[in-house]
Amino acid sequence: MTNYEEIDFSPIQALTEGEVITHSRVRDIRLGSGKVLALVTLDNGRDHTRPNTLGPATMTALGETLQALKTRAATDEIQAVGITGKQYILAAGADLSDITKVGSKDNARLVAQLGHMVLGKLSDLGVPSFAFVNGLALGGGLEIALNSTYRTVDASAAAIALPEVFLGIIPGWGGAYLLPNLIGIENALEVVISNPLKQNRMLKPQQAFEYGIVDAIFPAANYLENSLRWADGVLSGATKVERKHEPGKIERLTKWPIAIKMARGMLESKIGTVPRSPYVALDLLDKAKNGTKAEGFAREDDALAELVTGDQFAASMYAFDLVQKRAKRPVGAPDKALARKVTKVGIIGAGLMASQFALLFVRKLQVPVLITDLDQARVDKGVAYIHEEIGKLEAKGRLDGDSANKLRALVTGTTDKSLYADCDFVIEAVFEEVGVKQQVFGEIERIIAEDAVLATNTSSLSVEEIGSKLAHPERLVGFHFFNPVAVMPLIEIVRTPETSEAALSTAFIVARNLGKNAVLTADAPGFVVNRLLAKVMGEAARAVYEGTPVADVERAFAPLGLPMGPFQLIDLVGWKVAAHVQDTMVRAFPERFYANENFHVLAELPEVVEKDKGGRVVGFTKAAEKALKPAVGNTPAPAAVILARVQDGLAQEIRLMLDEGVVPEVEDIDLCLILGAGWPFIDGGASPYLDREGASIRAFGDTFHHPVIKGIGS
Repeated sequence: MTNYEEIDFSPIQALTEGEVITHSRVRDIRLGSGKVLALVTLDNGRDHTRPNTLGPATMTALGETLQALKTRAATDEIQAVGITGKQYILAAGADLSDITKVGSKDNARLVAQLGHMVLGKLSDLGVPSFAFVNGLALGGGLEIALNSTYRTVDASAAAIALPEVFLGIIPGWGGAYLLPNLIGIENALEVVISNPLKQNRMLKPQQAFEYGIVDAIFPAANYLENSLRWADGVLSGATKVERKHEPGKIERLTKWPIAIKMARGMLESKIGTVPRSPYVALDLLDKAKNGTKAEGFAREDDALAELVTGDQFAASMYAFDLVQKRAKRPVGAPDKALARKVTKVGIIGAGLMASQFALLFVRKLQVPVLITDLDQARVDKGVAYIHEEIGKLEAKGRLDGDSANKLRALVTGTTDKSLYADCDFVIEAVFEEVGVKQQVFGEIERIIAEDAVLATNTSSLSVEEIGSKLAHPERLVGFHFFNPVAVMPLIEIVRTPETSEAALSTAFIVARNLGKNAVLTADAPGFVVNRLLAKVMGEAARAVYEGTPVADVERAFAPLGLPMGPFQLIDLVGWKVAAHVQDTMVRAFPERFYANENFHVLAELPEVVEKDKGGRVVGFTKAAEKALKPAVGNTPAPAAVILARVQDGLAQEIRLMLDEGVVPEVEDIDLCLILGAGWPFIDGGASPYLDREGASIRAFGDTFHHPVIKGIGS
């Protein structure tokens, strides 16, 4: 097997240029028993907002530190080694900006091998090693702990995870082999594959302890002292570490292959077969059942080299940069000093959407929230729903009793619109019809202060038209949420020609305080996300009404890599909403968008589509097939034709949106699709994918990116 000590790592030293080095500082600690533990503290010299990362220079230095400690251990100068991080942070994993510069598959393999060589030393020191996970531990940060002999965790640590699959790669410094052999295959599948695919879900420290990833958990107040005392007990034999998933206790013959098979079926059903990293990770977890650690590490080396140099990782890094940087500094956001202070929020409506708004506003802003509706019964139902949801959060331990009671007291409902008088920010959640929205805003405008901001949650109507009858249209801004409101991270903030800088600034500050990412768009039909989803849904509908079976259409769209097929998406957002959006887009651009009267026919049915156990659409219900009029055609389109139509249509539409100034740059469109439509990181949104597939060239004779965003190995 690979002898990492004999490898020449000089080809990747070029990656160290500009690296923020995380230093490995050592101090000896004499434990109560008299034994000496050499404690390594990882610290990049920055505050907690700049986490420790593990670039090549950092790893090389850590390797030298651990080698020196091994020498000391051999002379019995030290009896144990501990490793921890600076305040709140162990490490956030490999420095991804470095990895994108590897230049070749061989260099990518060297990055994996360097990690294995260095972290592997933690289990080869000649004395026990202890990882004191004092804070954030992601990717390589968690793999530091996995390579150690024993692990404790701070109960207040921000997050613990192996998020690599979310980014198009795999845990490549021991995680894919060590984790299943530590905690069993079911838990490992959850951590390595399922959680990353659930919008990159992280583990809390208590979960990590319950899974068996760490051996002990201690409160933050005396975390290091308790961990050192615990380590002393382990060294002296006073503390026995029992693991329910010790290698000898893990059932491998039956349970392991069954879990892998079930996971593969789940993946194929939920995400299709386009994303590569989940399946590569699955194969690594499968093979971790047998063989040596050296063999497991060698498989990780090969897998990481292959994925790091591929298209999906390149697109993922583009998407990651958008979400980490561009989303946090919205292009076009006015000076925040112009924003009005929001001390009370009004919500017009008390239905499900309005109630979701109220719950979000009261939880995040913690200011009084007023909801109104046409009659008291509707208002009471809305308030009851909000109180019930607060109760659920309390029951789950996400709110304590005092906080829950405070939030309930902040939410009030009434039919008396005069109580809007002291609201600083009022958002409507009423029927998606211009006249209705104009009417409710007209009533409220006469009551609120002149500088109070009005916001519409319209999904596709003209914000300028909605505000055309206001005395002060400059106070109106589009504030478009996505469903489910609490989960989806995007708000499209829509500016009309009249919108004031103060109203716009207030909207951006409110969005940020709600924990959302905001993207500024012009007041154009469908804004960004719905305009492009309408293209996707329209092309799917066109193919069906030509005579292509629904299931075949869903499969034809699979290469887009979307989290769900077009009809599954329509069923989620609602057929009435989809019908409305399609109508809006066809009215605006009849030559480019497709609508059909059947959207409205199907919208009246209680159930339109049939799904398999994984939630994938397999066809229309019998009632839907019977209701279709006129009957569908008999000229089904081949999958390649359907896919090319939607690819070329998206490329053309995005180019037109940029020419129209809907958003400043294509990066903003990709950001909207990632955050608002769940467009996968492995596509990078839409534009890198459309460039790679040749759709951009076919649609407008150029590409969105220069050079095209693609992998080194492509």
